This record gives sequence, C-alpha cells and structure tokens, in this order.
Amino acid sequence: MKIVKKVYLSLILIFMYAPIAVLIAFSFNQSRSRSNWTGFTFDWYIELFKDQRILNALSTTFTIALISTAIAIVLGIAAALGIHAMKPINKKAVMTINNIPVINPDIVMGVSLMILYIFVFRFFISGLELGYATLLLAHLSFNTSYVILSVLPKLRQMDKDIYEAALDLGATPLQGFLKVIMPEIMPGVVTGGLLAFTMSIDDFVVSFFTAGSGVENLSMVIYSMTKRGINPKINAISTLMFIFVMMLLYLINTVDKKKEKIS
Repeated sequence: MKIVKKVYLSLILIFMYAPIAVLIAFSFNQSRSRSNWTGFTFDWYIELFKDQRILNALSTTFTIALISTAIAIVLGIAAALGIHAMKPINKKAVMTINNIPVINPDIVMGVSLMILYIFVFRFFISGLELGYATLLLAHLSFNTSYVILSVLPKLRQMDKDIYEAALDLGATPLQGFLKVIMPEIMPGVVTGGLLAFTMSIDDFVVSFFTAGSGVENLSMVIYSMTKRGINPKINAISTLMFIFVMMLLYLINTVDKKKEKIS
C-alpha cells in the first residue's frame, strides 16, 4: 500500500513539475524550436533584457503586485479585526460578501469592474480613463479578500484575554495591537500577503479588462506574444519568475523554522 501511495505521489509531482522543467530547459535552447534541442545558450535571456516592452510590463507587474499587496494587508487586517468582533449573523453576511471576489469567475469580475470604472468616469469623474490606477484598484479588490481569509483563522485561535491583560498592565491599544495581536496573526498575514502577491502577478483576465490601452502587465504581454507563436523569451521570463517565487518561499520557510526553534 505504501508503494502505491509513493508511486501515486510521484506521478502527481511529475505531472505538475515536468512542464516547468521542460520550459526551463528550452529557455536555454539555441533555436526557437519547441521540440528539438540544438545547443545551450543564454541568448534568450540577453534578448529578454533588451526588450523594452517586456521590461516595462515586468515593472508594472511587480509594482502593482507590491503596492496592492501592501495596501491589502493593511485593509485586510483591519477588516479581519472588525469581522472577528461582529455578531455571528452579521459575520456570516460580511463573509459571504468577502468570498465573492475569491469564488467569482474572473471574467465576471473583470467585466463588472470595467463597467463600474467607465460609469464613474463618465458621470462623476470626467476626463479620466482606464489605466494604472484602475488596474491597481482591481487587484486590490480581490487581494484584500485573501488577506482577510488568512488572518481570521489566526484571530479565532488567539486568546482574547491576552490583549485585555496587556491593556490592564498599562499598554495602550496601539501597543497591545503591535505587541500582542500582531505576533499572533503574523503567520496569517504572511500567508495572505503571499497569496495576494502571487494572485496579482498571475492575474490576466481582470487586468485585461481594467488596464485600458496604455498599461500592460506581464501576463498581457505574454498573451499578445503567443498569438505569433511561442517566443523563447517567454520561456526565459517564466523561468526567472519561477526561480524568484521559489527563492521567496525558501526564505519564508527558513525564517519560520528559525522562529519555531527560538520559541
């Protein structure tokens, strides 16, 4: 039975990571072929950093992801604290609304946000158009939900008496929040932040409808490039992003392990 489980797990891992391994390998292929290996080269990485369109899209992608994640963490923590203090009936209603961006199809969310922005710009804020600001707001609209969903379980696990004890011992509400509540919910904050950051980088559909014609993120550029065939530069940028995410996860896991040893 153990052998069957190991084989099953191995097949799942191969199915998940074999395409990524092939992508990484062919990012170093000399030819543009997607099936024939003709030699090792770094030319596609050099070409990648010469492509100003890709660099601009990469900059937009990471700035949008970082800014929206940072704001979503602040809003998500505040919202989670408020939801946690609500009565059960009100909490269920608010959580239902909070879950909509998570379970709602991206196409519905993208189109609805686009219509909302156009309506607001036409009747309330004339002269503005879809662009960087609308793209940022769109990412913020779904990133906040992930932070809330990650922080709430940590608040439920926390002993309420610890915060009240800190206040009784002379701590201000802000000090109690920073020194008592934040350490308790920090794992949820990190998890929610990572989810928000990853979803923001990965998003295409919502970005496509809310970015307008003057702004492109990386997923939009890659989509437009694939219409003319798979460019090896796509393999190169995908490889770099995969390595970046893996390094980020490794650093976070390393920090968590050190904290566990200290505690």
